[in-house]
Amino acid sequence: MGSLVGLLVVWVALVVLGMVVKGLFWLVIVGAVLFVATGVAGIVKRGALNARR
Repeated sequence: MGSLVGLLVVWVALVVLGMVVKGLFWLVIVGAVLFVATGVAGIVKRGALNARR
């Protein structure tokens, strides 16, 4: 769970930095990819937890 929270903090920081600093739009893209990866990891982890029950 800690790694998911860490990923969330990283993608928020990258998106904000990419939007604030001119010419760093690629950071917004990287942040969006991390957001999707975090969502997929959360879904997979939740599925694994539900499968154990």
